[in-house]
Amino acid sequence: MRFSVNIPNFGDFADPRNVATVAAAAEQAGWDGLFVWDHVLHRQHQGRPFGDPWMLLTAAALATSRIRLGTLLTPVPRYRPQQLARQVATLDHLSGGRVIFAAGLGGPVEDEYRSFGDAAEPRLLAERLDEGLELLRHFWSGEPVNHHGGHYEVRDVTLLPATVQRPGPPVWIGGFWPRRAPMRRAARWDGAVPLFETARHGHVPDVAEVRELVGYVRKHRTADAERPFEFVLGGATPPDAAKAKDVIGPLHDAGATWWDERQIQTGPDLDRLLPVLRRIEAGPPVV
Repeated sequence: MRFSVNIPNFGDFADPRNVATVAAAAEQAGWDGLFVWDHVLHRQHQGRPFGDPWMLLTAAALATSRIRLGTLLTPVPRYRPQQLARQVATLDHLSGGRVIFAAGLGGPVEDEYRSFGDAAEPRLLAERLDEGLELLRHFWSGEPVNHHGGHYEVRDVTLLPATVQRPGPPVWIGGFWPRRAPMRRAARWDGAVPLFETARHGHVPDVAEVRELVGYVRKHRTADAERPFEFVLGGATPPDAAKAKDVIGPLHDAGATWWDERQIQTGPDLDRLLPVLRRIEAGPPVV
């Protein structure tokens, strides 16, 4: 099982220097990954400074040499695919092929989309997500791309350089369980990053629900099922190692392959550097 640290892209973590400090500490303490949020606007946290996640991850890449880096998660429909492809490919080169790309609709959709005059209907955003993901994989190949879809058009475009990782960085898909459509989408890619209606950000999911989700995704895996597939769960573990093992062990047995350590979303330390650093320096849980 692998272990990552999860931080927002606002508050203290809007500063790339703080994110570099967190990344270096995580690598030193034995964590396997660092993931940052990708919000441009979140009114619940209005008044805080926000940082661009790709700039923050650039700082993290320059401060580390081993840990995997990415967003949890990027709202693909909010971006132009060509811009996003460039950002991810550049980070993949800078980091030596350490990027993991997690994608979804993002949210809150009213804040992230409609506040800027964009459509926010879930069906439309889902269409743009699926089409955008296919375009990203084509762009990352470094081969000529021609595309005529429902939402995007590309005419004989080659984006170089291709990503270091081929055919591209691992793509993880997020969504709320028990909604089935996002997990069917995840089954077509490289990993599932579920949140649960019964266990929101920072809270540990129920083991029975995890087993149900893992079984559902495995049932819908495609012809590429031999490729590695990750089940990424997260929450806030107790500081006591034995208690943390009691929390994560059953989830690992249910199929989880990554544990993403998260502050409780409404907690006062969500976007503060020092409490997060203390947790990171204590090291990842042991299963």
